[in-house]
Amino acid sequence: MAVTAVAAISAEPSDRGEQMILSDMPKRLFACTPSRLASFDCPRRYRMTYLDRPAPPRGAPWAHNTVGSVVHLALHRWWLLDRARRTPSEGGRLVQRNWQPNGFRDDAQAARARAKAGQWVEHYLDEHVDADVEPVGVERTVGTTTTRLALSGRVDRIDERDGELVVVDYKTGRRELTDDDARTSQALAMYVVAARRTLRRICRRVELHHLPTGQVTSFEHTDESLARQVGRAEATADDIVTATDTLAAGADPDDVFPPAPGPNCSWCDFRRHCPEGRAVSKDHDPWAGLAAEVS
Repeated sequence: MAVTAVAAISAEPSDRGEQMILSDMPKRLFACTPSRLASFDCPRRYRMTYLDRPAPPRGAPWAHNTVGSVVHLALHRWWLLDRARRTPSEGGRLVQRNWQPNGFRDDAQAARARAKAGQWVEHYLDEHVDADVEPVGVERTVGTTTTRLALSGRVDRIDERDGELVVVDYKTGRRELTDDDARTSQALAMYVVAARRTLRRICRRVELHHLPTGQVTSFEHTDESLARQVGRAEATADDIVTATDTLAAGADPDDVFPPAPGPNCSWCDFRRHCPEGRAVSKDHDPWAGLAAEVS
């Protein structure tokens, strides 16, 4: 007991000067990805995803997520091919080879989705991609630090155009996109900041490439617009850290990580564990998010 008491006393700051030094020490950076920050739009979902161990069981896989994953994988592997094999039809074949049946109502629906996704990729490669122009990065991980964040993320594609880098993000959802989607995307802004740091190049432009329509929407960031997005991200990180520390101190999880119920709860993987979310949202079938032509 005496040894414990001595140790406890010796661990205390010896004077006010030492207390000031400890208080002035920089906070540990919050390690995150854009998707981790975005998940805090519902604190309860964030807690179930990143903090609860064991994590609550998720719902059934979503068919539209399957389509998105396969399309992304096909476009990634297409750039790994020898130049002679980089044809639009080969992109369609890569969709077929990497197909997964998860989340579909039946085999017939999965087959329609597979065929349609292959057509999207072929048309996109034919109309929007020059196989002779190598990207700076494909599925490239970039990262940076700010005063509060240690940020990393994986970009679908990074192009070089007119001496500057361009962040390209593939989308396969059924909703058509606008330039405002590119402008307001925090994830795309964070990729720009991280690409600048990792690749040491000028980067301002972000693009959303919507495979179902072949539509490209874009935005040119300024230092001011990036600073606003970084500020938002840092504020979110501060809220996450405060809530996590409060939870660790013994607070009620639902008090510090409350739900944010709304219509989007229909698509939450943890909906079954959230009475508030179920009360305000519809129960969707796993294939409900598919484009109309394959549903």
